This record gives sequence, C-alpha cells and structure tokens, in this order.
Amino acid sequence: MSFKAVILVGGPQKGTRFRPLSLQLPKPLFPIAGVPLIEHHIDQLSQLSGLSEILLLGFYSPDLFTDFIDRCQKTYRISIKYLKETKPLGTAGGLLAFRGTIIAGLPEAIFVINADVCGDLPVEEMVDQLPRFPDLSCLMLTTEATRQQSINFGSVVIGEDHKVVHYVNKPTTFVSTSISCGAYLMKTHVLKDLEFDDSETMWLETDVLPELAASGKVYAWHTNRWWSQTKTAAAVLYANRHYLRLFKKRYAARLCKDRAQIVGDVFIDPSAQVEPSAKIGPNVSIGPNAVIGRGVRIKESIILADAVIEENACVLHSVVGWRSVVGKWSRIEGIPLEPNPNLPFAKMENKPLFMDDGRLTPSLTILGSDVTVAPETVILNCVVLPYKELTCNEHQMRSGSVETKRRTTAQGAFVPADASGPITY
Repeated sequence: MSFKAVILVGGPQKGTRFRPLSLQLPKPLFPIAGVPLIEHHIDQLSQLSGLSEILLLGFYSPDLFTDFIDRCQKTYRISIKYLKETKPLGTAGGLLAFRGTIIAGLPEAIFVINADVCGDLPVEEMVDQLPRFPDLSCLMLTTEATRQQSINFGSVVIGEDHKVVHYVNKPTTFVSTSISCGAYLMKTHVLKDLEFDDSETMWLETDVLPELAASGKVYAWHTNRWWSQTKTAAAVLYANRHYLRLFKKRYAARLCKDRAQIVGDVFIDPSAQVEPSAKIGPNVSIGPNAVIGRGVRIKESIILADAVIEENACVLHSVVGWRSVVGKWSRIEGIPLEPNPNLPFAKMENKPLFMDDGRLTPSLTILGSDVTVAPETVILNCVVLPYKELTCNEHQMRSGSVETKRRTTAQGAFVPADASGPITY
C-alpha cells in the first residue's frame, strides 16, 4: 500500500499566540527536545514502509524551510517538498489547491497532520486499520479529554465498530469526551471528489469532516498515548518533557549522560559548551553553541542556540531565547504548567497571555531572542520580547501622568521590546 503525507504548517499570520518564540523562527521549526517541531512528525512518518513523499503545506516563504528540508531528506531518505499557498486557503482549501501534486503517483491514502499537534502518534496502527473498514473515506485519530475541556477541540461521537456518527468542531455545549487529534488518514478519492472555489477558504474541521461523518464514511482510531497541542509558547516545556521521554524509549543515544551533573532526561547539542560543575535536568534541552557556565542550575527548561547562562545562574521552568545572556547569580523562573493531575484525560490548557483583568497569566518565563539579564537579577513569570535589557530589579511604570516605582523583582510582567522597563500588572 502506498502513502503520502501532508503536514499543514500554516503561515506567519497564524501562531501569534506562540510569540515571542515565533518572531524569529516559524513556529513549525521551533526546536523541542532539540528537534524542530515538525521533524518529530517526519521522524514518525518515515517509519512507514509505503510512504513515498512528505509535503509541507502553508504560506510561509519557502526560503525559511529550504535548509530544514535539505537536511531532513538526507537524514530520513525520503522526498520532502514545500507547497506555498498564494494566500491562506484554510486547512482543506490548501489541500485542494494542490490536489494534483498531492495525488500524483496515485497513492492509496494520504496522511494529513496539523503541525502544531505533538505526541506519540500511532501512524503504523492507523495504516493497519485500513483493510478493516472497506467503506472508509477518512480515519481520524482520536483521544480522550475531560468533559470541560472537550468543547475546546473537535468533538467526536463514536458508534459501533469505530464509526464516527457525529463530528462538530469546538461545540458550544458538551457533545463527547472523544476529541480529534488533528491527524487523519484519508483515501485519495476524498480529495478527488471535493469541489473547491479558490476565491474562498475551506476547512477540514467545519466544511469537510462533518459532512463525511454524516455520510458514515469516517472512522475513529482511539489512542491513549501521549498527545498535546502547542498553540501557545507556554506549551513547549510540556511537549519537551514528553519528547525527551520518547527519546529515552526509542533513541536513548540522543540523551546526554555526562558532560555535567545530569538529572533525568536531558538533551545537549554536541556544539554546546557546558561546564562539568553545572547541574542540568530533568527535562532540559540545550541548543547549538549555547554556553553554560560554572555552577549553573537548569531544570525544566529550553535553552536555545547561542544563549549564554553565566556562572551560578539558575533557570527554572523557562525558555531562554536565541543569543540571550543570563548574568551571573541571576535567577530566571517560571510557573510550572501541567494538566490537572486529579482529572483523568486532562489536557494542557492553552490559556491566553493575559487574564480578563489585564494581569499576565501565571506561566513560564520566556526570554525572546537577544535579551540580556544583568547579574544578580531575579525574573519571575515574565514574557520578554526580543532585544530587551533587564538591568536591575527596580522598574518604572508610567500610566498617563502617574509614575510608580517598585523596588522588587520583575514579576508577572510583559516586557515589550521598546520599553524602559517591564510593565507590571
């Protein structure tokens, strides 16, 4: 049986909730566990014996993906191409605009996966189910959510023999605790049969899947494996932890066992410079050419390429951006985020950056690219945009003619790139 795969990568108008991490790099290429987000999908898909080609579909500039595609083609020995939409056409519209390219060579089925989902996707199991359902048009990967969270996803009502009897995207009231994972295996005729006017947008979630489900041609394959979304920047550490855990099971050699005092699952790029006295882990990824000084403590964090963590600094539950510098004896700390451990099947909450009262939602600390944190500075629960210097613990906030001084740590702050200090809510 022959297959192709399409990964829907979106474009720069999308993924704004991922800022500031998506200001320097397309969200699908953000490194999680040392690997670009969509490369985790490519890695899993490349294990399929019948897969002939992987297509990346979106409206980013193709130049942004050229080096990534060249490297992945050599690594995974499979054809990978980028298809650029002339304008945003929707998740189904893009597929139909390029249907000639997608169905070239007459593959029997096509994987369609959203770039911003992550998890241990059972793609081989999905392929094995195709002969079981002769009238199948689409096999939808599903998982379980809580009753309260299910309305934030595509809700799926599953009948006998895995048949989907009803599907609605983000319903206003409770429908089912079964939700779509954003990964589908479609028979090729689905793309052939659909009509599309490229002057409009068309969406799988609202225009295609509900009708296919009503016709009785959509089936569900349920998984209890780890699955999550990366809609917001706050979700990356949760994904990082679980991908490191998968590495331990499948690619143990990728994890670092020495070079420092290692605790738990840790990825350190070979080009990074790490002092042996640093204590790192659990669940830490350190990118290319990063520098980790003496006595540094890093836990539950991602340190991106060319970042410098100077001696005796502490980084907890944070993302340190490209080329950012954390000064000596500084402390960068975020608020740990987890699904509710008391609720079975609870998923990560993709909360907005700000709460209704204007305060920053308690979350990770994120330093954008080229941020400098002065020595002996404490940063707690802050989002810092690129090119910002945090020089001391005393910041000023101006509101009209009112000036307020606070002698404190930068806490609960959103720090814009052109401000003299973080605006504290």
